[in-house]
Amino acid sequence: MVASKPESGILLIGLDIGGTQIKAACVNESGSVVDTRRLNTPASLIAFRQAVCGLLEELIASHANIRAVGIGCKGLINPHTSQVESLPGTLHYLEEQVLAQMLAPVLPTGTMIVADNDARVALAGEMFWGAACQCRNALMLTLGTGVGGAILSDGRILRGTTGAAGHMGHLTVDPEGTLCICGNRGCLETVFSARTIESQAFGAIHRGVDSRLLAHGSKVPTCAEVFDLARQGDAVASDIVRKATRVLGAAIAGLAFVLDPEKIILGGQISEAGDVLLEPLRAEITWRTRAFLRREIAVVRSQLIDPSGVIGAAALALEARSRTATA
Repeated sequence: MVASKPESGILLIGLDIGGTQIKAACVNESGSVVDTRRLNTPASLIAFRQAVCGLLEELIASHANIRAVGIGCKGLINPHTSQVESLPGTLHYLEEQVLAQMLAPVLPTGTMIVADNDARVALAGEMFWGAACQCRNALMLTLGTGVGGAILSDGRILRGTTGAAGHMGHLTVDPEGTLCICGNRGCLETVFSARTIESQAFGAIHRGVDSRLLAHGSKVPTCAEVFDLARQGDAVASDIVRKATRVLGAAIAGLAFVLDPEKIILGGQISEAGDVLLEPLRAEITWRTRAFLRREIAVVRSQLIDPSGVIGAAALALEARSRTATA
């Protein structure tokens, strides 16, 4: 289904769980933020439960007609149960926790609670209020420290048997390539990700190449700085960006043959690089797909504005209500 028109007058809570901050907002059916709360991410499970439940209670006390809560979180989240399967880093204490079960006691009876990973949350936001609102088939890629992904197919977000559908960062693009944190070799995010691009730039500095990257000295350049130098015509930075973007384009083209999307939507920090990323990426995808698909696939940036995490989480709740209504 293309995102259906939401019910009039309802409010949704979007909860964005991050490694440094947790944000929550009441969002109306048009995707407008009505009220927000935020807090620093607690250091323990007990503190997390107390803080987040308190935050939700504040919003519920201030607003009537809240019908659903959507939760977005990095890591591997089972969308069917809302259990956190894997979440390394500062939020590791949430592993094996069922988020809906944890938060239900402070919510009004009958309030729907859903949770999913940040990429599918982003796609839900685009589906209702952004670049995918008129699409039945689209791919969402979140380009940052790693590569996240989500799939809209025939109007529905695909989740798969265990909720792992869309983890595009772990597509194998080089069977003999670099070892990935997942244990596989040659995953897409070992070639295209902020950490990989930064590592390659630092390696170039270490080799003493003729580049403005050398101005960073012993400091690792940020991914944004590498793309900025590529935009300015620095040969070494341009080569790093070109090679990484070519592999990303080839991977997306392969997905396009399988899924035949109307649009490719890019989110995450790297998407902010703009045309220095988008132009070669579009060219690579078009070159690899046009002869067979006989059309150009639109490649666009996310249209969600900040706070996009809570807006997407609210859209996730709306998507779940729509899915339930049409089941």
